[in-house]
Amino acid sequence: MSKRFYLFISIMMTFVLLFGCSNSNSAKDNKNEQTAGNAASKEKVEVTMSAAASLQDALTNIEKKYEKEHKNVELKFNFGASGTLKQQIEQGAPVDLFFSAAEDKFDELVQKGEIDKSQGVDLVGNDLVLVVPKDTKKSIKDFSDLPTKAGKIALGTPDAVPAGNYAKQTLEKLHIWNAVTNKIVYAKDVRQVLSYVETGNVDAGIVYKTDALISDKVKIVATAGEATHDPIIYPVGVMKDTKHPKEAQEFYKYLQGNEALNILKEYGFVAK
Repeated sequence: MSKRFYLFISIMMTFVLLFGCSNSNSAKDNKNEQTAGNAASKEKVEVTMSAAASLQDALTNIEKKYEKEHKNVELKFNFGASGTLKQQIEQGAPVDLFFSAAEDKFDELVQKGEIDKSQGVDLVGNDLVLVVPKDTKKSIKDFSDLPTKAGKIALGTPDAVPAGNYAKQTLEKLHIWNAVTNKIVYAKDVRQVLSYVETGNVDAGIVYKTDALISDKVKIVATAGEATHDPIIYPVGVMKDTKHPKEAQEFYKYLQGNEALNILKEYGFVAK
């Protein structure tokens, strides 16, 4: 065969090899891009809610159900006293939703433009109760017994803890505030009040009914009349500067649905 023929065959083989490598690399690049795209689509969005401590058990239950139905969302909760949570938000804490145990704390954020009023709703209510250790030897049966039969009484700090503020209002309305002031042990939130009663560090405490119901170490001896304190209302809303408006809105709407409300009712909350 001629040299020209061998040269032609050599050029053709080189062309085939180069073309094959090019297609192979292109396929690999496309596969890598597709894999990266799938990974991005599966990446979870973290939605953060600051919520009153009294909501902890109910929201933890709601979290499990919601994440099971919304695989792309991971809920994160920051529980504490509503007043403290409000201050954290004002100081720039990265929060997507706020679930308060007091209207005034929530409304202040609305007035400051942190929450759009149209993106907030009064979701549930609660009752205020007097609790004592389950094995107490003291005959505390009502709020009126506190001045004479209780040594120490636990309340949430009124300025920061809504339950503490409602408790103070009740004791003032019953005209026994001045008589028990020197007996009061203040706590950072309603759960700490409950803990003080459970451990016997105080003789009585004033908490939400929902908190009392989750403990088998305390017993409810009295419920504060609605006329003795401001209405106990829990508003929830979406923050204006949320970085995940779509996901925050979806959870906000879910909380207003039957599934979430039924869970809240199971823990003693009353739907508004």
